[in-house]
Amino acid sequence: MSIRLNCDLGESYGQWTMGTDEAILPFVDQASIACGFHAGDPMVLRRTLVLAKQHRVSVGAHPSYPDLVGFGRRSISCNSEEIIALMHYQIAAIDGMAKSAGIEVEYVKPHGALYNDMMINASVRGAIMSAVESYYRPIRLMVQATPQCDQLNIEAQDKGVELLFEGFADRCYADDGTLLSRSEPEAVHSLEKMLAQVEQLCDKGTVTTISGKTLSLNIDSLCVHGDNQNAVDAIAEIRQRLNNSRSR
Repeated sequence: MSIRLNCDLGESYGQWTMGTDEAILPFVDQASIACGFHAGDPMVLRRTLVLAKQHRVSVGAHPSYPDLVGFGRRSISCNSEEIIALMHYQIAAIDGMAKSAGIEVEYVKPHGALYNDMMINASVRGAIMSAVESYYRPIRLMVQATPQCDQLNIEAQDKGVELLFEGFADRCYADDGTLLSRSEPEAVHSLEKMLAQVEQLCDKGTVTTISGKTLSLNIDSLCVHGDNQNAVDAIAEIRQRLNNSRSR
């Protein structure tokens, strides 16, 4: 299966603008749209859904911990019941608005600290999978592609959840396959390194970690971040490289 291109969008809020959604949407296949807990508001959500429909882009819910001030990048201690509730609340919000716009939410991709906690904490991951499994209709869950994908598939199959595995164009990888913390100076790639990582993923299905180790990753979708200006500047070239890899 060819690699799709996704971006986290709809992250403006009130008078505050984040990213350039209109410039990005013509180049992506999937839009992971904020649901109001870390960013986004009803008007931003509606506008982003309309734009996604115009560009025939698949839509995903992008839920987070309730952390507007911290942009969802701070972990919040929640039990499983609370995680399931906050997931259902946010998915349902975008699901209903998308249905009203004549489109359907196809997947769920947690945001920020909730995503990171999902990848390293089995209890959080189990609660998120339970939330997806118990939603009123089937919906896929997007998780990070790591060398431990087989174990994640086993966990998902036990819950009856279908996974999409995601790689990152603009983020540096640690040796264990996780993303290097944003607090580290080399966490976000320069334009040159980002394009090289995209080329490596397309040609070889691998990434080079911070220490120079090579990791094999089997990905369904490649993420670029709309809040990263290098990624925005390079998105047309990234799109072209993915198209070229499909034609080989």
